[in-house]
Amino acid sequence: MKKTMISIGNFFFRFRNQAFPVMIVGLLLMALPPTEIFGSAFLEEGKDLIALAVVLAGLILRATVIGYAYIQRGGLNKKVYAKNLVTGGMFGICRNPLYVGNMLIYSGLFLVHGSLWVVAAGIALFAFIYQCIIYAEEAFLEDKFGDGYRAYCRDVPRWMPRFGKFAESTEGMEFNFKRVIAKDYSTACAALFAVVAVEAWEYLAAPNPTLHVGYLSVLIALMAAFGVLAGAISFLKKRGVFHEGKAA
Repeated sequence: MKKTMISIGNFFFRFRNQAFPVMIVGLLLMALPPTEIFGSAFLEEGKDLIALAVVLAGLILRATVIGYAYIQRGGLNKKVYAKNLVTGGMFGICRNPLYVGNMLIYSGLFLVHGSLWVVAAGIALFAFIYQCIIYAEEAFLEDKFGDGYRAYCRDVPRWMPRFGKFAESTEGMEFNFKRVIAKDYSTACAALFAVVAVEAWEYLAAPNPTLHVGYLSVLIALMAAFGVLAGAISFLKKRGVFHEGKAA
């Protein structure tokens, strides 16, 4: 079973940038987003606030990881690869903090949608896929780094961050905010754009969408703003504004 999961993990590691967006859209289209929970619009709004908080928690976690000790998750030639075993920063409190952040973002997005089937299927599917990717990475890292990696696995949990070790793990390190913007702006803008888009879809699918024209206008403006922000940061990045230099 684990060998099969490793094969699945290697596949999605290679094609996740193409497959994940399609899968997410497909899951969101499984059902119309409900406008009420148990007949209550108030509960629906409360659920949306919780969902947004989960998404923001995922983005903050990713930012913290990248700001202290960034590692390139793209591999080499779209295959699992690591030049060095990174154990500092957030990798000292969790072996896969970026994937934990991603799972929070996806879970929050599915929760914004609100359909029980979408939430359950989406979280279960991506949890399985990430576990497969992690198995594939672990097999590579154990083969390359041997006892050092096995010791790291014994000391640091795979999924659940030990935040009590945060100060110790980041001691002597400086948070690089410029790197966070340069490396994660597209993820942040895409995640927030998706959350707002699903929220807009919910109100467009409501029985009387014309009653929500003002709110829908705000949501559309936010979507446009996230698109413009992503474009502006991309332009500045190409101009070298976020270049770290050799010392970084």
